[in-house]
Amino acid sequence: MSDFHPELSGYEPPDASRPLRGRRTVLLIRVAVVLGLVALVVPGILTTLSIATATADRACTSAVARYYPGSEGIDARFEFSGAGGFGWQCYAIDQNERETFVVPLGIIPGPFRAPTGIQS
Repeated sequence: MSDFHPELSGYEPPDASRPLRGRRTVLLIRVAVVLGLVALVVPGILTTLSIATATADRACTSAVARYYPGSEGIDARFEFSGAGGFGWQCYAIDQNERETFVVPLGIIPGPFRAPTGIQS
């Protein structure tokens, strides 16, 4: 193989002492990349939280209707160290606004399913 490359004839490499892009251009590109990443990630997080909250509310409503039919309301919330451990917890609220723990809903809440074989 030869060292002669006709497609590179007349090519002069750029001066290595000068940067390829200016400081303002690099800063502008970095800001645009960070804003783009935020615009991609934040809507996904907000959608996931919204769906998890709605699912936890529906599951908690079903669990409270089964185990505490006389309660005045429900409270489904995410707790780091709640009565049922890490994850979504379901509480029944009585007429005196006292909270009673009902069931843990888990880290990712799903539909409430009553245990089989247990009479209530």
